[in-house]
Amino acid sequence: MTAEAVIVKMAPPSIPDWIIPPPEGFVAEDLDHIPDLPAHTELIDGSLVFVSPQRRFHQTVIHRLHNELDELVPVGHDVVQEMSVKLARRQRPEPDLLVLGLNAPSGLDVTCFQPEDVVLAVEVVSPDSEERDRIRKPLLYAEAGIPHFWLIEEVNGKPVVHVYELDHVMKSYVVAGIHHDRLKVSVPFDIDIDLTKLCERRAR
Repeated sequence: MTAEAVIVKMAPPSIPDWIIPPPEGFVAEDLDHIPDLPAHTELIDGSLVFVSPQRRFHQTVIHRLHNELDELVPVGHDVVQEMSVKLARRQRPEPDLLVLGLNAPSGLDVTCFQPEDVVLAVEVVSPDSEERDRIRKPLLYAEAGIPHFWLIEEVNGKPVVHVYELDHVMKSYVVAGIHHDRLKVSVPFDIDIDLTKLCERRAR
């Protein structure tokens, strides 16, 4: 008996109506109302940006840095992971980490923050979002007045932290330091972190 190949014709997947932007583009509030929107969708320049599966380096560095900052932030501040910031009507990016200031809302029903709530925004560069992480998003954060920004790059399997501070006159970031093995700064608060521990393999 010979097996016959069975060809099954599959209908092409349908595109949800919401993925097609309105003529003026999406606005920040749309992210709270679009049904079945994938988790961690960002809004940049009125367009939806979807997140690709993350590498272990990205996830591990964010998780461990979150824990380190939790131990260092001043009283009344908070560290949150992967929550968006409404920077403007058509801009609602989602930094990998945020440090929130004293006046940030603390309710558990909050879905996004305002730029004045944010003391520090952190991005860990991913291969699929290098241009956004390095260029577009820092520009948006600076224009919105977020005072401190860190960009974390992977170099030879280790995290390197590029620290930026806001020039309030020019509304742009200036480099305040590049840190390889140890991150020690005094602003926005005293921070001393062994960067080699953020992605090292731990003994079982």
